[in-house]
Amino acid sequence: MTAPLLAVPGGVTLVGGGALSAAELQTALRRAPPLVAADGGADRALALGAMPDLVIGDLDSLGPDARALIGAGRVHHIPEQDSTDFTKCLRRIDAGFVLAVGFLGGRLDHGLAALTSLAAEARMPVILIGAEDIVFLAPASLDMRLAAGTRVSLWPLGPVRGESRGLEWPIEGLDFAPAGRVGTSNRALGPVSLRLDGPMLVMLPPDCLDSALEALGVPCG
Repeated sequence: MTAPLLAVPGGVTLVGGGALSAAELQTALRRAPPLVAADGGADRALALGAMPDLVIGDLDSLGPDARALIGAGRVHHIPEQDSTDFTKCLRRIDAGFVLAVGFLGGRLDHGLAALTSLAAEARMPVILIGAEDIVFLAPASLDMRLAAGTRVSLWPLGPVRGESRGLEWPIEGLDFAPAGRVGTSNRALGPVSLRLDGPMLVMLPPDCLDSALEALGVPCG
C-alpha cells in the first residue's frame, strides 16, 4: 500500500473537476468534513467556497490561482501517468470511507474510469455522488434499509452471480456480466439484501446516501 498523505478514522470528501453543484459538495462535507481535491477539482471546490485540505494529482489541470491560494505545502504532485487522479487520491487516503463528488455527470471516459477504480481500489468504502445517482461497490453481503419503490440498479464489473431478498425482480439463477446481463432499473419492495460472488456496482437515488453508508458499516449522524 502507498503511504497515505491523509489518515483519518472517519470519512473524507474527495472532489473532482467534473460536473458538481454546491448542494452535492455540501451533502458530502456534512458527513465527511476533510476535503481532498483531485487535481483540478481544487478549482471547482474553491469556486464553491470550499478550501481543500490537500490536492493530489499529476497537476495538469490545477489552475495557478488555485495553487497559489492553497499553498505549496498542501499540493502533492504525483507525476506517474499509469493511473487517474481519482485513483492517485484513493491510494493516498486512509479513511473510514470516502464520498466522491465531481466524478459523475461530466466526461463519460472520466466517469467510467472512476467506476472501474471502485473495484480496483476497494480497501475502504467509496461512494460516488452525482445529481441523479449514488454508486458504490457492493461487498459480498449487503443489507440496505430502503423504502418500497426505490430504484435499485446493479451493474457488474465482471462475472457475478448472487441472491437477493426484497427486490421486485430477484437475481437468483442469473449470470451477470458487463457484456451480458445487467440489472438496471430494479425496484425495492422494502429492505433489500444481496449476496454476491463477484464485483457488482449498486446505483441508488441520492437520497439513499445515509442508508448506503449504514449498509456499508459507516453510519453517519
